[in-house]
Amino acid sequence: MLAQEKRLIITFRCTTDAIAMEKACKAISAPGRLIPVPRSISASCGLSWCADLKDQPGLEEILQQQDLQPEGIYECII
Repeated sequence: MLAQEKRLIITFRCTTDAIAMEKACKAISAPGRLIPVPRSISASCGLSWCADLKDQPGLEEILQQQDLQPEGIYECII
């Protein structure tokens, strides 16, 4: 079993926004990956971006540059 750790979780209102985040992050090799939204968090589209907590400032900048409005930004143990 993998050790659980606190991670940054960014949720989106729709799948289109989640995919746009993935595309923007991959284009510049930004950290993180798409995952299903953890059960402890509720989101309408079911996809979220997961990354290390230390990466939050850079990821928030990407969200702003891409004009993406996250549904929420959480710290979650997964």
